[in-house]
Amino acid sequence: KACLQCDRRIRLLHEDLVLSAPTVADQIEMKKICDHAYVTYRETSLERNGVIPTTLYRARTEYQSEFDEAIQIMEKGRKILEKHLDAFIHDLCPNMLLNQMVMDCFSCRYRIYICPSPTGQQDCGYPLQAEEGGQAVLDCFLPWHRLLFGKPEYSYSWAPGLVVTDDSSVILNQLHMDEQGIYRCSLQEAGTIFYQITFLLN
Repeated sequence: KACLQCDRRIRLLHEDLVLSAPTVADQIEMKKICDHAYVTYRETSLERNGVIPTTLYRARTEYQSEFDEAIQIMEKGRKILEKHLDAFIHDLCPNMLLNQMVMDCFSCRYRIYICPSPTGQQDCGYPLQAEEGGQAVLDCFLPWHRLLFGKPEYSYSWAPGLVVTDDSSVILNQLHMDEQGIYRCSLQEAGTIFYQITFLLN
């Protein structure tokens, strides 16, 4: 869970804004506005799970570039954060369990967070066509796999075989008719399955 107010550069921007107010009373009012903006940023982040540092970086960069309209930008900051959080979430497969390093919304410190699958662990199935004597490529890589904290491995299984590899793909060569059937790939580490997919080879 990451919040825009966790970024030191954003906090310094806001502190400079507060100090630029002409009177102490104005500074107090400006600080109240900043504090309220932090509350809205925190709420926006808490509605979403497992935000990676690149999301925070993109939100911060866009926020900084838009910081000319002082008070209005506070609310715009929440919308910028929301946009980047939603874009990240949209790219994730619903069949996943993401173990990653995230920014904690309240402490503004990094920690390991396990983001559960929104729909629960399920098998995604994909049909795969190949010709006898040809080859088939089983590849279960997705871009978010790079975000996993640790060193998970891909496990390919079928009756009666099993392959464990660092590579996301397995190539089946010189196929025979009796090799058609169900092949399963899972991405796991120390018994924890982060992602799994089934290939239906015909």
